[in-house]
Amino acid sequence: MIRASTAPDTKNLLDFFLAEFARSEADHASDPAWLRTVRRKAIGRLSDLGFPTMRDEEWRFTPIAPMLQTSFVPSGAPLADPEPGAVLAIAFPYRAPSQLVFVNGRYVPSRSTVWTMPPGVRVGSLAEALAATPDALGFHLARMACYDDQAFRALNTAFLRDGAYIEIPANLVIEEPIHVLFVSSLAAGATAAHPRTLAVVGENSQVRIIESYAGEDHGRYLTNAVTEVALGAGAVVDHSRVQLDGDEAFHIGATHATLGRNASYTSHAVTFGAAISRSDIDVTLAGEGATCTLNGLYLASGRQVVDHHTTIDHARPHGTSHELYKGILGGHARAVFSGKILVRPDAQKTDARQTNRTLLLSDEAQINTKPQLEILANDVKCTHGATVGQMSEDALFYLRARGIGRDEARRLLIHAFASDVLGRIPLETVRAQLDALLAARLRTASGTEASS
Repeated sequence: MIRASTAPDTKNLLDFFLAEFARSEADHASDPAWLRTVRRKAIGRLSDLGFPTMRDEEWRFTPIAPMLQTSFVPSGAPLADPEPGAVLAIAFPYRAPSQLVFVNGRYVPSRSTVWTMPPGVRVGSLAEALAATPDALGFHLARMACYDDQAFRALNTAFLRDGAYIEIPANLVIEEPIHVLFVSSLAAGATAAHPRTLAVVGENSQVRIIESYAGEDHGRYLTNAVTEVALGAGAVVDHSRVQLDGDEAFHIGATHATLGRNASYTSHAVTFGAAISRSDIDVTLAGEGATCTLNGLYLASGRQVVDHHTTIDHARPHGTSHELYKGILGGHARAVFSGKILVRPDAQKTDARQTNRTLLLSDEAQINTKPQLEILANDVKCTHGATVGQMSEDALFYLRARGIGRDEARRLLIHAFASDVLGRIPLETVRAQLDALLAARLRTASGTEASS
């Protein structure tokens, strides 16, 4: 959250963030001591690390220079009562009985609703939860998302102010999904928001969480989000993350999940928006018999850059993980997929599978894909692979021979390719709306990529 009269370089941008932290620290003197300590450690790490460049191995295919050269302004507080149309017109259209709305990282209670929940369940603003029970949140908040060697996570932690908090006690099944909606507004200019989401799910409880991001087109802003999910023994979490940011936006997101014994975590990551986006998903199977499923779909056109880094850490025996990421790239779009499966020495009887498949719609689109296995145990079943290809001319000929136009035939084949991922989302309404968004974006692209 900075202001500059000219576009800063990397060092200047870092200086602005450091100065903004120093200015705002006094405003949070009443926060719990442990949180103030965490923030100071995080800003210290950011100062030491600096922002990544393409010389860094983990960022060498992700050109974030345009973001570092943008003059951001302090996001400040959102409008006291933003018009519903202004928020909902650009948001993911799914509406849940429990829906938490955030504008530029700040909770907007007037546009949020929380369905009647069983006793002990907490769904609401992270800032309010910190004010009400600060010590209780210290067991999980900023414990899973390590920022020691990650500048953007350190930045988020240093400016940790608000976000979503979900707490489910043991032995509960929450029937209705919880939708956490983050909207970026350009009313104040190019804002930088650092929202945080913390979900703590007790033993043998179940919940579905939809986390979505959206913003206005034709304007630059930064969303730097971190999500932490803690699953107790036997807990089940189905987590959909939908990124629909504006066409000039920058999106940096990190999700960290820690699974207890026999817990099950399923992630559905759908990325359609932003000029430059980076998504990290780190899952630790910390309990024996834990299960993890990562599904991902990314669609990019024009000169979009979309980067996915995933790490599945099998720390205990009898763990299972399945990962399938699919991408559709047109125009001059670029994508990165780096997926790592780590099997530690104690994680015998691990069963892990990883696949990345990418469909290129033009000769100029490209992907750098790097599936990886690091196996330190000897009694495991692990596979990984990646495929990159273009549209099948035989399949196109088959459809065109039956009277279907070339553009429509291409859209049908692309849709079939993507449906393998979207079809795995269990909530029918979410699945149908994402399907409609995909079809609309393919129709929009048909005049460029489809004719390439």
